[in-house]
Amino acid sequence: MESIEPRAYQEAIFETAKKHNTLVVLPTGLGKTLPAVILADYRLKEFPSTKILILAPTRPLAAQWLDYFKKYSSNKNKELHLFTGKINALKRKEIWKIANVVLSTPQCISNDLKNKLIDLENVNLLVEDECHRCVKNYAYTYVVEQYLKQAKNPRVLGLTASPSSDSKTIKQICKNLGIEKVEIRTRDSEDVKPYLQKLTREIIKVELPSKIKEIIALLKGIHKKRIEELKNRKLLFGRPTKINILEMQKRFQKMIATGNRHFNILRGISVCAQIIKLSHALELLETQGIETSYSYLNDLYEQARQKKSKAVTQLVNTKEFQDAYLKLAKLFKAKEEHPKLEKLKEIIKQELERKKDLKAIIFSQYRNSVNKINNELTKLNIKSKIFIGQAKRKFDGMSQKEQQLILHEFKQGDINCLVATSVGEEGIDISEVDLVVFYEPIPSAIRTIQRRGRTARLKPGKLIILMAKGTRDESHHWAAYYKERKMYGALENLKHGLKQGIKKDKKKQKKISEF
Repeated sequence: MESIEPRAYQEAIFETAKKHNTLVVLPTGLGKTLPAVILADYRLKEFPSTKILILAPTRPLAAQWLDYFKKYSSNKNKELHLFTGKINALKRKEIWKIANVVLSTPQCISNDLKNKLIDLENVNLLVEDECHRCVKNYAYTYVVEQYLKQAKNPRVLGLTASPSSDSKTIKQICKNLGIEKVEIRTRDSEDVKPYLQKLTREIIKVELPSKIKEIIALLKGIHKKRIEELKNRKLLFGRPTKINILEMQKRFQKMIATGNRHFNILRGISVCAQIIKLSHALELLETQGIETSYSYLNDLYEQARQKKSKAVTQLVNTKEFQDAYLKLAKLFKAKEEHPKLEKLKEIIKQELERKKDLKAIIFSQYRNSVNKINNELTKLNIKSKIFIGQAKRKFDGMSQKEQQLILHEFKQGDINCLVATSVGEEGIDISEVDLVVFYEPIPSAIRTIQRRGRTARLKPGKLIILMAKGTRDESHHWAAYYKERKMYGALENLKHGLKQGIKKDKKKQKKISEF
């Protein structure tokens, strides 16, 4: 066991969580794990012979929690157990009986509850890490619902770097968790600032070449025509956003499934499908690269050849699409690339000259882009490896063992750069990263906060966001910025509302006792 002195804000969070079911919103890297460990020790002293249940969304993250408890828990005599689906169900039932602290995934505990292998009566603290997942029918929601029903002495601690930018979702998460108090900290909080490392932020904008702009203009022309067609058919009345088009497509699918095969609806669903394909092609061209875009357009041609989709066949048969494809094929054969790729290579080379043992994470949305970036860095003799999620299909991803091996190499300094998809945003145990690069901005506040939180933890760090001028890169960046502001505003309002609610409850209780 190692001794660690809690920071002032961690102490304050613990003091709140001692008395109330608490939601803790703390940016990645500022140590939201320690208050949970201190609270677990406190609750076990307060209620001897009971259990603590810690839930994390993945097995590797649950294993990290186990390591953290072994290092920093003050209670040396308790039974700590990692509880996963890989352990035989009957063995889990026996372990549950003797364990003081169980570290598991929500899916595993949810299944064992449903199969009546365990109950939560004797659990005196439930910690839900990454609790922004406690929505809808996710296993987190089921476990906490059962916990609040069954436990004799319930206490809930929800931990997240960012719950949501939507106030309704935040309220729903708090309702599901039975939250009574909210503890929020940002990098600007007064009690956090003394512990912060300097984070340098830079936005680097690149200009798209005229040849790429020509291809974009051709595809945008088709996109505009298809939007106008939906409006002329009296099918689209609101803004033609991606969400609105997807919702319209679902509505048409339901209508067709229930027997409405009117030509206008059939044509509408085809046009929606074409708009969605065009939007994706435009996003790849604007924000990713030639190779990724060319691969996608080739895939559309293959779908049309195999007659998989009438909508795709109609799209690839348009003159504008064919012209766009030919222009893109020329760029691909000439080995031209998106200017962001050249800028990225330049950045990494400069940072390595400045610091030979550089540790950098480069985030990109798409696996094709991740592969391309990694290949280009490797050509420059930069020690780089990809870090992607688990396989959905054969040869389509990495196993947890492969992920852990790469993370180990990165920590040891055998690798300078991790080129990662969203799997690198949440729940990986990397303490020191010098540089984080967004290959593209993303419109999600949650994911932006998680990406950004990978650096400036134990030492100063740098964040670089690459942005193509006049593209959705710019709109995505500002969307995330305003969503983050909205999120903290909603949390402050909720915090105030909960405070007022507790005051009212105390007044009621006082009147009852006086009566």
